[in-house]
Amino acid sequence: MSEPAPGTVLPALTFGPISRTLLALYAGVSGDHDPVHIDIDFAREAGLPDVFAHGMLSFGVLSRVVTRWSGVAGLRSLRARFVSITHVHDLITCRGTVAEYLDEAGERRARIDLVVTAQDGRPTLTGEAVVAVDGLRDRPA
Repeated sequence: MSEPAPGTVLPALTFGPISRTLLALYAGVSGDHDPVHIDIDFAREAGLPDVFAHGMLSFGVLSRVVTRWSGVAGLRSLRARFVSITHVHDLITCRGTVAEYLDEAGERRARIDLVVTAQDGRPTLTGEAVVAVDGLRDRPA
């Protein structure tokens, strides 16, 4: 396989819908017990209509889009910006698009633009990843 062209879209990953049970389980596994994610009374006292998902839950799902495509060993960096709340009952879709190629630290790398959107089209995370390209030639498209 040749180097994927800029504009190549990585296979999307849909996750959810986000449930209260999922948030409680994620709090336990991650150690992030912030009550705004699991205690509806606390969330309402803070002026919110309901609890909402941990940003790192969406970030973790988003990382799978990149690593399923490039492999974990190819990942050089991954960053995201949380741009809106992921609500209970949201169904999120994580997407990546090859933006450009770089020659860095003696290897060919791809920069990938990333976005997570809720079912209503609202972006909840944006970001980018950088992956080594050499191994991509041996992976299925």
